[in-house]
Amino acid sequence: MKNVHFIIEGILAAAVIVLFILQFSDKQVPGVSIARHNDSLQTNVGTLPIAYINVDSLLLHYNFSKEMNEQLLRKRESSMATLNQKGKELEGELGEFQRKLQNNAFLSQERAQSEENRLRKKQSELQELEQRLSSEITQEQSSMNEQLRDSVYSFLKTYNKENPYQIILSNTFNDNILYSDEKYDITKEVIEMLNERYVKKK
Repeated sequence: MKNVHFIIEGILAAAVIVLFILQFSDKQVPGVSIARHNDSLQTNVGTLPIAYINVDSLLLHYNFSKEMNEQLLRKRESSMATLNQKGKELEGELGEFQRKLQNNAFLSQERAQSEENRLRKKQSELQELEQRLSSEITQEQSSMNEQLRDSVYSFLKTYNKENPYQIILSNTFNDNILYSDEKYDITKEVIEMLNERYVKKK
C-alpha cells in the first residue's frame, strides 16, 4: 500500500515540475503536453488530466447507495427485533424455571433436569441464530459494496471517454488529498450523472 502512495506522489511531483517548467519558460519541453479538458474543468494553461471524487459524499448522495443502506438497515432492525423477541421469551422461561426450582414445583429431579436441558438447548439455538443473522448481514453488506463499486467503476469508464483523465483519485474524509483546487473535484457532476443513470435503469 505504501508503494502505491509513493508512486502516486511521484506522478504528482513530476506533474508539478512539468507544470512549473511550462509556466515559467517560453520553451516547449519535447514530448510533454498538458491535456486540456471541457468547460466544466474551468481550463487554463497548466490544467492537469487529473480529477478526484469525494467518496463519502458519493455514498451519501448516490441514490443506489442510499437505497442499499436503507435495505441493509431494515434487515438489521428485523434481525434485532427477532433476537430481542426470542431473548425475552427465553428470559421469561428461565425465570419461570428458577421459580419452580426454588418452590420444588417439579414432580421429580428427572423432570427438572429435562426442563433445564431444554432451556440450555434453546439458549444455544438462540446464540446460533444470532451468529447466522450477523453472518448474513455481513455477507449482504459485502455484496452491496461490490455492487456499488461495480456501478461506479462501470460509470467512470463511460464517463472518462468524454472526459479523458489520466487519473481519477478517490478521497475519503480528506485522507488522500489534503488540498486541491476545486476544479479537480468532479464529485457533484459524477453524483448527478450516476443518479440520472440509476433512474433510467429503474
